[in-house]
Amino acid sequence: LNKKNKPQIVNISEKKITERIAKAEALICFKTSIFKKIQTMRTKKGNIENIAILAGIMGAKDTSKIIPLCHNIPINHINIDITQIKKSNSLKVTSEVRTNAKTGVEMEALVAVSISCLTIYDMCKNLSKEIFIKSVKLISKSGGNSDYDLD
Repeated sequence: LNKKNKPQIVNISEKKITERIAKAEALICFKTSIFKKIQTMRTKKGNIENIAILAGIMGAKDTSKIIPLCHNIPINHINIDITQIKKSNSLKVTSEVRTNAKTGVEMEALVAVSISCLTIYDMCKNLSKEIFIKSVKLISKSGGNSDYDLD
């Protein structure tokens, strides 16, 4: 907040440009019967994995447009992986985002997994509304004033 207690974007002009890396993950969970139907990663709307990955990449690139106080920073790399976890009838979505900038890419990594999960929900909602997105979390970040690793 500024001196008048109003929102402002944080001034990062004095910070140094460094390589920043952030990793995030989320789970999207299904009923057993629905999970069995999507194990091929295809629905009437197409390939779940490829479309969710593309949506997550697009979301990460537009993070500053949907989170008001997030800086618009250049993205050097985005990788999104979707893994089936059969014992819990879920898909684990992970992202890694990299930049060389004055601020980190944590929000971009979190947006990437969130948008990927929302896209999976959209592609599967005709099969069931009992689909749950949970455990959206930052796994690690490095390159700034403080590093973080959930493990």
